[in-house]
Amino acid sequence: MSRRAVVAVLGTAALVAACSSPDSSPEPRSDHASTPAPSEPSSFTVVATGDILIHPELTEQAAADAAAAGQGGPDEFDYAPLLDGVRPVVSDADLALCHLEVPLARDGGTYSGYPQFIAPPELAEGLAVTGYDGCSTASNHTLDHGVDGVVSTLDALDDAGLRHTGSARDAEEAGTPLIYDVDGVSVGHVSYTFGFNGFELPDDKPWLSNPLADAEALVAEAEAAKQAGAEVVIASVHWGQEYVHEATPEQEALARRLASEESIDLVLGHHAHVVQPIEKVGDTWVAYGLGNSVARHAEPLGVSEEGIAARFTFVEQDGDWSVERAEYVPTLVELGPPIRLVDLTTAEATQRRNEALDRTDEIVLSRGGAEDGLTRPGA
Repeated sequence: MSRRAVVAVLGTAALVAACSSPDSSPEPRSDHASTPAPSEPSSFTVVATGDILIHPELTEQAAADAAAAGQGGPDEFDYAPLLDGVRPVVSDADLALCHLEVPLARDGGTYSGYPQFIAPPELAEGLAVTGYDGCSTASNHTLDHGVDGVVSTLDALDDAGLRHTGSARDAEEAGTPLIYDVDGVSVGHVSYTFGFNGFELPDDKPWLSNPLADAEALVAEAEAAKQAGAEVVIASVHWGQEYVHEATPEQEALARRLASEESIDLVLGHHAHVVQPIEKVGDTWVAYGLGNSVARHAEPLGVSEEGIAARFTFVEQDGDWSVERAEYVPTLVELGPPIRLVDLTTAEATQRRNEALDRTDEIVLSRGGAEDGLTRPGA
């Protein structure tokens, strides 16, 4: 990845010739071999955020920000200022993943919101500037604009240097596991959705996106990623009930199924548009719902503007990788004007921000995550 420095620590061997004169005294020799200092375990961090749901008001804000920066006419958009509040958290991660819920149009295309979303392709550049490495793309809106919408979305992500999984332009792309090189560690990513809002996958293009009919296809893709060399595999799952903080029984059952698989090391949930709990299921962390990362619903609910960035630190011991530290960073979309995404752990306190922070803490920790070590910066 271009913005990540892959650091290789090279041991330096110095050959020292013994050039003692005949009358020089030999150096004393220890009777015990020296014990090398224990090396630090290898590690990397993953940050994942919630739904990127681009309503028209966010596109209007991006146009206003582009104009304020002198970027030109009405077809110019700059999403970086909207997202800038989480840039330090995102860009500091070794691997940063977004969930792009909406299709992206071709340059100069027609843009729309609910119920059939499509956003300007400049959004992809804004995500890249924020520090994301890639996105999951399987959601209930993936097929909002059919095959053309899938293709234009993935083309825009490619142009911005962002990798992607969950939808595909052809069978070969769909069958190729997405594996990131994260400072020398191979990390796979898979993405599946419960459905497509009534749209059907074309009979001749069943690979266009990944339906979550059951766990089998997701598990099979995770296993394929492991067989292709992934040391860690992350599953992004579009599931649950909108605007409900509690995980549904279906989410819980699927979480147990996925957590039982050796091929899956972390489960990230999206779709509810509100924050849901994080808990450890067996040995696997499950974030049931990361809430909205950015959204501007026609009727904001307050809770629909709240989200989290989940951060997991993986550590390698004896060839196996596991999460050593699990954290969450509460966020808030402030409706302004201007509309801005705020990191609640670093922003100056206000009554609204404190309300969001307290509610997020209560919900995220409601299934006992703190007992397994889940923490929040600044708490």
